[in-house]
Amino acid sequence: MSDEGALRGRAVLVTGASSGIGRAIALALAQAGADVAVTYRTNVDGAQDVATAIQALGRRTTVLQLDLADAVRIRQVGEAARDAFGRLDVWVNNAGADILTGAGASLSDVRKLDLLLAVDLRGTVLASWEAAAILGSQPDGGVIINMSWDHVLTGMEGRNPQMYSAVKGGIMSFSKSLARSVAPKVRVNILAPGWIETSFGETLDDERHRAVAASTPLGRWGVPDDVAGAAVFLASPAASFMTGQMLMIGGGIVM
Repeated sequence: MSDEGALRGRAVLVTGASSGIGRAIALALAQAGADVAVTYRTNVDGAQDVATAIQALGRRTTVLQLDLADAVRIRQVGEAARDAFGRLDVWVNNAGADILTGAGASLSDVRKLDLLLAVDLRGTVLASWEAAAILGSQPDGGVIINMSWDHVLTGMEGRNPQMYSAVKGGIMSFSKSLARSVAPKVRVNILAPGWIETSFGETLDDERHRAVAASTPLGRWGVPDDVAGAAVFLASPAASFMTGQMLMIGGGIVM
């Protein structure tokens, strides 16, 4: 079944949509017919490029700056997105802190942990509460999609994976409790990507890159569009009888 038109007339907010997985999700939702609010923290050029692509698909869009560590700004962005479209049907909490590439990779372990807790965990909780308040106030409710990690179910060796497990596992558990709290008007589900070709993949040497693909039952790395397709499904009426569930987009490494 084609996703085209599955979200026609819906309004969506995607955090961290200026690049990578967030960009792919925003564009896929627009291709499915949704109007899309795009948020960014610092990459305004990337966000504007995504907005231009959304407009080229004939959909409405708005670009909003958001730092998920800022509770006041989270509330303002939710209100701005709703005002831009007259309603808000889906809120995708994709944005997260980068501790693997760029300046984030050189931070101390404590600083990395503080950043992940403030942005990924606390930010997702606060944004989800704001989304639930907006969506729950509408007669037909809406959908919240949060971002976890497939390896929270099995673990992975290493200091960075330990921190990701704590934070992304917290998002998974929080989302399940939220789903029970806001049902039946609002559905809350979780995406759990595995090894996806983003900027982190580009930092790995060829041997490590090949080893990841070889260890994956489906024989390759994932790409952002793999995650985006799952997001469209969870946002659409096709998933109307799903809440509190986590879809793992990892090629079968974690089953």
